[in-house]
Amino acid sequence: MTWLVAGLGNPGPSYANTRHNVGFMCADELASRAHTPFKKPLRFRADVCETRIAASGLGVVSADAEKLIIVKPRTFMNESGIAVGQIAQFAKVTADHIIVIHDELDIDFSALRLKLGGGDNGHNGLRSIRSHLGTGDFYRVRIGIGRPPGSQNPVDYVLGQFPKRDADTLAVNISEASDAVEMLITRGLEAAQNHFNR
Repeated sequence: MTWLVAGLGNPGPSYANTRHNVGFMCADELASRAHTPFKKPLRFRADVCETRIAASGLGVVSADAEKLIIVKPRTFMNESGIAVGQIAQFAKVTADHIIVIHDELDIDFSALRLKLGGGDNGHNGLRSIRSHLGTGDFYRVRIGIGRPPGSQNPVDYVLGQFPKRDADTLAVNISEASDAVEMLITRGLEAAQNHFNR
């Protein structure tokens, strides 16, 4: 069976270190672990990394390995579902084998949550994916970015750069989120929730 992992974000260098792009960061980490570069297939509006995953890790060849497609949509966040829907349909991946990695305002920075299904909670990327898949019953790896301080506009906050003082914590967060994706696929949601939800 094929798994599809979509890291959400906005394309282009100006968004690279923003809070809204933690999904892209995690997708990059997973591709790096698999030692497989992203490609830019013309048929899809996404950067795509095709690899395999097994209990022994990413990019390995073993009897229990499953195909894994890692995706970074080249659309802006609010149209993420275009690429995810196209690739899911092309690769015949059902919603119960799709994992979406995204930022979450309602979770403290440095915390992580995994779940199956649920609402959009105002997240435009999730809303787009729900629309194009026709269901919200996909897995979510929710990387906490915390609420904006004071009266700062949430849009300005999520599109803002991470301050340098958060660099070390951010690196740990992305590594743990990547570990969570691997465990979710190889050991299931309950094991991953028990280990990572906090």
